[in-house]
Amino acid sequence: MLSLLYLMPTFWSGDAAVAYQLGFQDPATTTMEGIYLFNLHLLFVIISIVIVVGWLLFSVLTNFTEFDNSDVATFVHSNPVEIIWTTIPALILLSLASPSFSLLYSLDEISNPELTLKILGHQWYWSYEISDFNSCSESNQSLKYSSYMLTNEFLQENNSIGFFRVLETNKRVVLPTNTHLRLLITAVDVLHSWTIPSFGVKVDACPGRLNQANLFIKRFGVFFGQCSEICGVNHGFMPIVLLAMPSVQYHYLIMTNLHFN
Repeated sequence: MLSLLYLMPTFWSGDAAVAYQLGFQDPATTTMEGIYLFNLHLLFVIISIVIVVGWLLFSVLTNFTEFDNSDVATFVHSNPVEIIWTTIPALILLSLASPSFSLLYSLDEISNPELTLKILGHQWYWSYEISDFNSCSESNQSLKYSSYMLTNEFLQENNSIGFFRVLETNKRVVLPTNTHLRLLITAVDVLHSWTIPSFGVKVDACPGRLNQANLFIKRFGVFFGQCSEICGVNHGFMPIVLLAMPSVQYHYLIMTNLHFN
C-alpha cells in the first residue's frame, strides 16, 4: 500500500505549487526548515515596524496640525528621541544578523556524503547520474538517465488523472531520506538553475563550472521543482520530480539493480 502512495503526487499536495499560493511549501529538509523559521522571525520584525511607524504617523497627523499648533511651537529638539531612533534600528539589525549569518554558514557546511547525485542541465531537460551506484552493485551497470517533461497530449491519452500539468517527467529522481547527500550541478550548454522549493535548494548550473550543494531529506514524498534560470524558449518546460523514500527501500532497489523509471 505504501508503494502505491509513492505514485500519487496529489498525496503530497504541499510539495507542489498551488493556485494563489502566498507562503512557502512544506519544508522537507533541515535547510528549508531554517529558511522557514528565519522568515517567521523576519516577518514578526517587519510587522512590528509597520505597526510602530503607522502609529507614529497617525500621532503626528492628529497632534500636529496647522489648526492646532500649540505642540509644534514648544517641540523643537529632543536628544532622547534621536538616541531612540538610532539605537532601536541598530538593535533590530543585530537581531537579524545573528540568525541570518548562522543560516548562511549552515547552507555552506560540508558534510561527509553517503551518496552523490550528478545533475546536468540541457536545453531543455535534465540528466542525472549516481556514480556511487557501481560501488553498491557487483555488476558494471551505471545509473545514468535523462528526464523529460510529459506533454499534455501524453497525459490525456494515458488518463493520467491526479498528475500535475507541466510538472511531470518520464523518469523521476529517487533519493533516500535521513541520508547525507551531495549534489553536483553543472550544465552542458547555457545557464540553468536546479530548484526544488520544498528542499530550499536553488543552485545555478553553469557550463564549465561544477557547483555543490548538500541535502538531507527528512521525510518521504514526491517533490516538484523547475528550472529557475531563463535558458531559452522552452525554459518553462524543464520540470524536476524527485521521489524520496525510506533508506531501507532505496538500498533494496540499489541492490536489486533496478533502474528508476
